[in-house]
Amino acid sequence: MTDIHVITSSNRHMYEDAIEQHHRIRHDIFVEERGWNALYRPDKREIDAFDTENAVYLLAIDNSRVVGGQRLCPTIHPHMLSEVFPHLAQRGVPRGPDILEWTRYFIVRERRFGRTDWRLLAAVQEYCLEEGVVALTAVVEMWWLPRWQQAGFRIRPLGLPQKIEGEETHAAMLTISSETLNFIRRRAGLKNPALVRHGPQLPIPHQQLA
Repeated sequence: MTDIHVITSSNRHMYEDAIEQHHRIRHDIFVEERGWNALYRPDKREIDAFDTENAVYLLAIDNSRVVGGQRLCPTIHPHMLSEVFPHLAQRGVPRGPDILEWTRYFIVRERRFGRTDWRLLAAVQEYCLEEGVVALTAVVEMWWLPRWQQAGFRIRPLGLPQKIEGEETHAAMLTISSETLNFIRRRAGLKNPALVRHGPQLPIPHQQLA
C-alpha cells in the first residue's frame, strides 16, 4: 500500500532514510534521465537552495521505499520562481502566507502509469486545504497543462512560455479547492484521505513578508 507522508522540519528526523532516498531519486530522474546537467552532483543527491527547513515534502512511500514525491515551499521566503525564474512571471510573482510553490514532482519509472500519480495529485490538494493554502505556483514544461486539466486543476498562466533546457516552459498559478480534490478522488477511485502524518506537525510559516 502506498501512502503519502507529510514531512516537515518538525518530524524530518523520523524520515532520514526516506529523505535520503528521495534526494537520490531526484538525481536519477532530473539529472540522469531528463538531462538537467546543471543539477549534477558527484554524490548523486539532487539538492538545491530551496531544500531548506521551510520546505515540506509529500513523499509516496511503499514498504519503506520512496516511489514518488513533491516539494512545497512558502512563497514568503525566497523560492524558485522568485529567485531563478522571475522572468517567466511577467504578471508578477505571487507571494503570500497562503500561497506555496510546488516543485520537484517525481514518480519512479515503474510507477508512472497507475495510482501513485493520482495519489500525489490528491495529496497536494488535501495538504493545502488542511493548511489553509489557497493557491500554488509552479514552473513547468508545457506538457504539464493537459495533465493538470485532466486532474481538474484550475490554472492561471503568469506569463508567456519561454524555452528552458530545450523545453517550452511556463509559470502558472493553480487554485486549491475541495472540488478539485473530490474530482481527483472520483477519477482515480480513491476513497480514503491521501495523507499520513507522523510525529509533531508544525504549521507552514504564515508570517507576513518583511
